[in-house]
Amino acid sequence: MNRIPQIIYHDLGSLAYKTAWDYQEQVFKERVDRKLLNRELEYDKRVFLDNLLLFVEHPHVYTLGKSGQSNNMLISEEFLNKINAVYFKSDRGGDVTYHGPGQIVGYPVFDLDQFGILLKEYVYSIEECIIIYLKSKGIEASRMEGATGVWIDPLSSGARKICAIGVKASRFITMHGFAFNVNTDLKYFSHINPCGFIDKGVTSLENELGKTQNIEEVKNHLKDIFISYFQNLAMNK
Repeated sequence: MNRIPQIIYHDLGSLAYKTAWDYQEQVFKERVDRKLLNRELEYDKRVFLDNLLLFVEHPHVYTLGKSGQSNNMLISEEFLNKINAVYFKSDRGGDVTYHGPGQIVGYPVFDLDQFGILLKEYVYSIEECIIIYLKSKGIEASRMEGATGVWIDPLSSGARKICAIGVKASRFITMHGFAFNVNTDLKYFSHINPCGFIDKGVTSLENELGKTQNIEEVKNHLKDIFISYFQNLAMNK
């Protein structure tokens, strides 16, 4: 790749899950369509759309990935209403998870061809960005064999997930992404088997560090890590 991929960051603030999903679908389709059109053009006439890094916080919502098991949702629709939450079946990978206030949900709409990577390396790269951020806060985190996401103490009985990942890709354009628990109210995870696990815990940055975090500072630091990491990845291909 001869050009450095451009990554544009947008903080969408607090946004309903379906509203954010619809927006993702729109920009995702624009990039897939543009990529198909580019194939019919000489290289110097092609238009390369920017890659988007979208951060958002959602009101309480549970989402089930396309390969997930609905019985990992442990509560009824009546109880959902009681806790002011909603439920969606999503077209991302992965099982059931929770999104809510105090959690950074990241939706990278990236053209992986621009970075010279395939989907497996893309997921690895998302995990790596979160691991790099956590290390800057003095937290040792890593991957767990057979499971996506970022974990703390993955080999112990106290294994706990701090970041979940579920993505979708078409023509190597991505959507959906990751959910990083910052000041998340962890009790909402007790109503599901998070990501299909019945014997693993969930944690947050606040829980690990023992105090509430400035989520705007976390966002700014994390987006810098993402942009730097992915651009360096492309330049080194």
